[in-house]
Amino acid sequence: MDVKEAIEKRRAYRSLEPVEITKDLIEKLGEAVILAPSCFNNQPWRFVFVYEPDVLKKMHTTLSKGNEWAYAASMIIAVFSNKELDCLLKGREYYLFDTGMTTAFLILRATELGLVAHPIAGYNEEAVKKLLVIPDNMTVITLVIIGKHSENISALLSDKQIEAEKKRPERLSMEKVVYLNRFK
Repeated sequence: MDVKEAIEKRRAYRSLEPVEITKDLIEKLGEAVILAPSCFNNQPWRFVFVYEPDVLKKMHTTLSKGNEWAYAASMIIAVFSNKELDCLLKGREYYLFDTGMTTAFLILRATELGLVAHPIAGYNEEAVKKLLVIPDNMTVITLVIIGKHSENISALLSDKQIEAEKKRPERLSMEKVVYLNRFK
C-alpha cells in the first residue's frame, strides 16, 4: 500500500473487533512515530500504548459519554507532550503541530497494517494522566483507539455515528480549504 492509498483508506470507524496486539505490531507503530519530522528534531511527543486487559478496562472509565464504542478497542494509545520539549519561536509553540504530525504517521501506518486508528478528544485528561502516571506538566493531546474494523455495526453507536460507519462523512471541497497565493 502506498501513502496515497493509506490516506484514502483511512477512516475513523467506530465498529471494532479485536486484533492481537503483539510486540511486532507495537514496534511497527513505534517505528513510524520516531521517524516523523519535528522542529529542530526535538521529537517532543510521548506515547503510552495501553493493551493489557486490566489497564485497558480502567482506561474505559476515562472516556466521555458517546465513546463507549471504544470499549471494543484492542489498544488505546495516549499521545502527550509539553511545550517545553519543542520549539518556542516568537510566541509560536510547535509541540502541538509536531505531535499532530507524528500522530498522523501512526494513523497511516496502522491503516497500512489493516487497522483502525481513531483519534478522539472525548476523555478526562486528569484521569488519563493519573492512571498512566503521566506527569502533570504534560498535555494529553489525544487518545488513539486501535482495533480492526468490524462489518457489524456496533449497537453502542448513535444514529449519526452509524451513518458515518456506512458512508465516509462529507469532506469540505478543495475550494474551501486550498487557496492560491493569498487567502481570499
